[in-house]
Amino acid sequence: MTTKPTPLFRPDEEGTAKPASERIRSRLVKANQRYYANDNISAFLEDGEVDALRTEVEEKMAEVLKSLVIDTEDDHNSRETARRVAKMFMTEVFKGRYQPMPDVTEFPNVEKLNELLIVGPITVRSACSHHLCPILGKVWIGVMPNQHSNLIGLSKYARICDWVMSRPQIQEEAVVQLANILQEKVKPDGLAVVIEADHLCMQWRGVKDVDALMTNSVMRGAFLTDPHLRREFLSLLSRKSG
Repeated sequence: MTTKPTPLFRPDEEGTAKPASERIRSRLVKANQRYYANDNISAFLEDGEVDALRTEVEEKMAEVLKSLVIDTEDDHNSRETARRVAKMFMTEVFKGRYQPMPDVTEFPNVEKLNELLIVGPITVRSACSHHLCPILGKVWIGVMPNQHSNLIGLSKYARICDWVMSRPQIQEEAVVQLANILQEKVKPDGLAVVIEADHLCMQWRGVKDVDALMTNSVMRGAFLTDPHLRREFLSLLSRKSG
């Protein structure tokens, strides 16, 4: 049985054919839901609309290349660039906008563990929402569980990090998003998240500083109130980094 491709344009409620991006935007506005670069909008997508968006992005990207006076017909290096970029945006580097959060299996803390847990470094990749230049870095997560905390597998921390970071971001907001999700999932007594990253928008353009790294953190619960715990976490983190 052959599956029919999803049409790029569909009639709206009034019968007017609109591209996928307009239909999705209309749903978001109607629901009073923001759609910033680092927001996940998967709940507002219907079946087949990711593919329709990819086709739409490909067409618009072809126009960008045309405006840059790049010959995409005779230049064999650029002939498929618009298609490649659209696929990259929709299914790879910005997939965290269009895909729901990965399933995270949670386990009860049967043994009532209450010792510091550190996960990392987890390699993360994102893009600066100002220039869409790559952000390449590492994340460390500190968790102080209690008897009521949920425990999640090591790989799930990496999956959550990838989901949050795979969208246009600024680092200061990404670390807060990540901390919010982990706080909700694990419900620990204390949570610490640290991100250290290279920003290619500083290396590739602007000041072209190749050595600058940005590090920022979020500390919650016991990591804020207990200076000994905070020092222990930062000390162990520095050893792992070294």
